[in-house]
Amino acid sequence: MAEDPREAAEKKAQARVEEMGGAEAARALLRAEKVAVLTTLSQRRPGWPAASLAPFALDARGAPILLLSALAQHTRNLEADPRACLFVYDAAAAVKDARTAPRLTLYGKVSVLEGADETEAKTAYLARHPDARGLLGLDFKLYRLAVEEAQWVGGFAAAGWLTPAELF
Repeated sequence: MAEDPREAAEKKAQARVEEMGGAEAARALLRAEKVAVLTTLSQRRPGWPAASLAPFALDARGAPILLLSALAQHTRNLEADPRACLFVYDAAAAVKDARTAPRLTLYGKVSVLEGADETEAKTAYLARHPDARGLLGLDFKLYRLAVEEAQWVGGFAAAGWLTPAELF
């Protein structure tokens, strides 16, 4: 029986990701970019995705840290359902050709950080976003995205999936 052409193309694209060092390229993108698109499940419009821009930092392991306001719709969405995606892309490359710009979608669950985790996250976040210091005295809290899977697109015909073990 012949292989489904879509499955064959996905296998070829996954192989290209591995050839191009996808996990290392994905980690480099996370280190280079500071703002991503956070997608949550809307409470206002049930069943619909909700997207917003979100500055992020990385914890010592490389997982994304977010500083979110209690008033923000995405925070309310996450309180009801912690599943989220964080879409990180090479902004400079996207200006030239969005179809070939490297990008990474991180799938996981977001949780608020407390205690030692919060202290570590605060240091990492402020190192990357020093202008956010004043927000910490307001209604903002630090959260971590516990990545369950990631999709890397390194350009044309180079797309595939990464596990947390591969990524971090």
